[in-house]
Amino acid sequence: VSVWDSIVGQQQVVEQLKAIASGDPKAIAQSWLICGPPGSGRSNVARAFAAALESPDHGLGDEPTKAAQQVLAGTHPDVTVLATNKVTIGIDEVRNIITTSEQMPSTAPWRIIIIEDVDRMLERTTNVLLKEIEEPSGHTIWLLCAPSAQDVLPTIRSRTRIVNLAVPSTQAVAAFLEQNGGFEPKIAVRAARLAEGHIGIARLYAKNEQVMSDRDELIVGVLGLRRASDAVLLAGNLIDNAKAQAEAEVKVKAAEAEADFRRVNGLGAKDRIPPKLRGAYNAIAKKDELKRQTTRLTRDVLDRALNSIASIYRDVAVLQNNAEDSVGLINLENRSSITDLSVRLTRGGAVRRLEDIAVARRRLAGNGNPVLVFEALFCSLIAS
Repeated sequence: VSVWDSIVGQQQVVEQLKAIASGDPKAIAQSWLICGPPGSGRSNVARAFAAALESPDHGLGDEPTKAAQQVLAGTHPDVTVLATNKVTIGIDEVRNIITTSEQMPSTAPWRIIIIEDVDRMLERTTNVLLKEIEEPSGHTIWLLCAPSAQDVLPTIRSRTRIVNLAVPSTQAVAAFLEQNGGFEPKIAVRAARLAEGHIGIARLYAKNEQVMSDRDELIVGVLGLRRASDAVLLAGNLIDNAKAQAEAEVKVKAAEAEADFRRVNGLGAKDRIPPKLRGAYNAIAKKDELKRQTTRLTRDVLDRALNSIASIYRDVAVLQNNAEDSVGLINLENRSSITDLSVRLTRGGAVRRLEDIAVARRRLAGNGNPVLVFEALFCSLIAS
């Protein structure tokens, strides 16, 4: 299993990074910005690149070396990953990681810092990071991840080498789910199609029937909008489902973190937590932190819902332009209702509804009340 095997549909980028990792160390850029749409695998690319840079075989072997395995598992002492379950990355987190970046590597050629979702930084936080990106320590490589170069400050863009990822094809994502997730071909293909190239969401759809059912319910609800009362009910159901999904995921993550804490400290599942460890243990499931994580994940679920809603009008446009044979439909299961909608809407009407969805996304990003945002959106989508 190569260090690059988890990368889906990015062959050109993989070959480029392979060549760089195995080339002259003096020629390697020290500040990188890895860009790709959600689900394209940008953080996986960053980890694989870090593994290749730290590995004695430069990641070219068929099997990862011990160093590469540690990087991919998140246990390598010289590779640090800054990720967040919060809405934004805090300034103190960045200051701490800058301190880490200035330390000499202990076992590997490089000290590597990976920051996922660098676009989640506020401007003053980004400015703290800027000096390190501009003049990194000679032994440090920064790998920043963002949806696009336009999502970070121009000062960061101009001081990094940019790598752009493509949207993985449905075929590539389906093959990945079959080979790495053990899912049946029929399930893998449907999950990949509905996820529109988003690897993480495709995996979620394939393994979680409830999430898939919630999506199906949303699509049917949008296609059935006829009155304002329908819009209000659908908005309420969507918000409830989003909160339930987020709360369930946060509880699972907290339970996993508590189990890891016990394992690392040599404690069994039913052992009492020693007094000196109790504070750290209780912080894992702290109410305020769980609330922040739930808020962040609820936003992610609602953003995914907006993508699903947009896919309806994408399919409408495909039918209106007789392009089904060349690009296919996303919501094949709802083809009859989408065909009916494509007749009732003008081409301009379909485009206007996509614009309304974009407005709703901006309102959510601006901390608009989710219930009001979706009630307004669904009212605007009603077709006579």
